[in-house]
Amino acid sequence: MTVQELPGAAAHRPTPPPAWKPITDPAPLLPDPEPYRVLGTDAVADVDPELLLRLHAELVRGRRYNAQATALTKQGRLAVYPSSTGQEACEVAAALVLEERDWLFPSYRDTLAAVARGLDPVQALTLLRGDWHTGYDPREYRVAPLSTPLATQLPHAVGLAHAARLKGDDVVALAMVGDGGTSEGDFHEALNFAAVWKAPVVFLVQNNGFAISVPLAKQTAAPSLAHKAVGYGMPGRLVDGNDAAAVHQVLGEAVERARRGEGPTLVEALTYRMDAHTNADDATRYRVDSEVEAWRAHDPVLLLERELTGRGLLDDQGIERAREAAEHMAAALRDRMNADPVLEPMDLFAHVYAEQTSQLREQATALRAELDAEQDHDEHSAEAGR
Repeated sequence: MTVQELPGAAAHRPTPPPAWKPITDPAPLLPDPEPYRVLGTDAVADVDPELLLRLHAELVRGRRYNAQATALTKQGRLAVYPSSTGQEACEVAAALVLEERDWLFPSYRDTLAAVARGLDPVQALTLLRGDWHTGYDPREYRVAPLSTPLATQLPHAVGLAHAARLKGDDVVALAMVGDGGTSEGDFHEALNFAAVWKAPVVFLVQNNGFAISVPLAKQTAAPSLAHKAVGYGMPGRLVDGNDAAAVHQVLGEAVERARRGEGPTLVEALTYRMDAHTNADDATRYRVDSEVEAWRAHDPVLLLERELTGRGLLDDQGIERAREAAEHMAAALRDRMNADPVLEPMDLFAHVYAEQTSQLREQATALRAELDAEQDHDEHSAEAGR
């Protein structure tokens, strides 16, 4: 016999307090059934032509940046490079939609977003080169360090956004993650805290179809990743991730919503990773060429060029100028990356903790002793050779 079956139990059964009820109607939080698009629709007439042209220039530069960085891995100048070729619309829109005071929290694949935000291309690649923990001052650029562990940057973004609001700062954090990252516990924790606190943060999921070799269907049974938003009590938006104008608009609306104090938004951008996961991956083992070719017809650069040329906003000369500017950037990047960096071994222990641990101090002392001994040996050898 259960408690509820005992005589008189119904009379004493507590009524759930109002806090147990749903906080809001879930219907407005649900994403549209189809991804939002701007290019090729009537909505494009409302987009500032100057914005479209800037998006195009950044997409062309981003495509060339990805190609050059990939080439640097083959030349031994980069240890690894996760290309965002095919995803440039998401990368560029995420960078351009933010104000200078806002923060960007990228994943390891989002070097292009950092560069589009104003980060030096070489500094953006320093981590992937293996030279330093990160190649730039995050506070200077308002770009958090590139996050290699999946989704760990999301709770950091929520914490910063929540702290900024408590201080009265008008700051929004935009956190980027891949579809694979949504299967991590950090994703759940970040969205849950963000919604409860109404933190001014925007989550951008770049759904490129694969978490390395694992297709989305083997990660989740949800109708879309954007549908996950309703479970946390925030709006979910579904957008064509190869439509730069659409991504910029949807992210812009989410950023302004957050800035008004209305809480976070989860945006899922449907896109495709044209290259392998990294230069160490063989994508032919888990996807077929015909699938890749089908997505080439939906290339973000071509989509925008088609719109601009069709409306008379861009001609062949304009396309060539954008390509020349991109080539200039690639040449400068190539020259600078081909120069061997001068590294200080003791820097290995800098910026790990605010205060060094006893283990780090011990390791630093041991390394310094080895370096001094090596220097003494070289000096003695040089004197003996005279």
